[in-house]
Amino acid sequence: MIVGLVDGEPFVHYDSSSHEMTPRQEWVTKAVDPDYWDRNTQVSMGTEQNFKNNIEVAKLRFNQTGGIHTFQQMYGCEWDDETGATGGLEQFGYDGSDFIALDFKTMTFVTPVQQAFLTTVKWNHDSAILWKSKAYLTQTCIVWLKKYVSYGKSTLERTVRPEVSLLQKDPSSPVTCHATGFFPRGIVVTWQKDGEDMHSDVEVGETLPNGDGTFQISSKLTVKPEDWKMNSYSCVVQHKSLQDDIAVLLEDKNKRTNQGGDSWGEGLVAAALALVAVVTGVVLWRKCRTGYGKAGTSDTDSENSSQKQPKALTLHDVIVKHLLCQKATETR
Repeated sequence: MIVGLVDGEPFVHYDSSSHEMTPRQEWVTKAVDPDYWDRNTQVSMGTEQNFKNNIEVAKLRFNQTGGIHTFQQMYGCEWDDETGATGGLEQFGYDGSDFIALDFKTMTFVTPVQQAFLTTVKWNHDSAILWKSKAYLTQTCIVWLKKYVSYGKSTLERTVRPEVSLLQKDPSSPVTCHATGFFPRGIVVTWQKDGEDMHSDVEVGETLPNGDGTFQISSKLTVKPEDWKMNSYSCVVQHKSLQDDIAVLLEDKNKRTNQGGDSWGEGLVAAALALVAVVTGVVLWRKCRTGYGKAGTSDTDSENSSQKQPKALTLHDVIVKHLLCQKATETR
């Protein structure tokens, strides 16, 4: 699956069921030429096959004979629209673990695993590969990022207020502060005790996408019932859409539970599953705005099968943190 995002907003999509690159935002159709969709459909189909081949090669590298495996890649660029500063990223992963990453400062590929060492040596000695990565990340990607930001400005710069709820499965469970339906993605959710920020007994989750282009996030507070009834606990939410912070006091009347059959947890599970389903993607950000795309080639064309280098996929933690996206730019 390939999903493209600009500021967390999905705008292009491809999967192995439809075998078609399609727009997810109306403004995208105005930003690209009419042949863009057919052209990138063909590129995506080729990448899909390359990824399948790379999985087989990676299985040989890791001495795997069966099972379900994932192959991901993410690359992109970053542009600060206030300072003009730019940056880039290219990362690969296999089965949810780091595989290869491009050190953007030194423009060399590095790896934390032995199975990818030969690949990094090969790529670092191939000036064409390094030049291609540098040219794309520092030039082509930035141009497309600015273009997408220009065409999608009205959508990307909108603000949507979060809805905030306190959730608890049962009296002995942690209390979850759940903020959902907000845009843009950036948000701060904190727990306070008697007006002071808490740093212990608090677990903040990742910001996850909703199906409508907005986001959600949860922060769990572990506290004994007798403790929060004797003290003042509040969940405080700060977001660009708010003139004043939202503060929800932890008390029985403000909590929702599922003891009466409430299924509030299903939405969070669905969002998490949606993230896991993503295999390749791109994220575009302006001012901390990054464009990530997918690989177009496989490293299975040289050496014998035991030394073929898979151009692996994206790092799992990056995928979860940024919710994978697709190539919001022309394929390299």
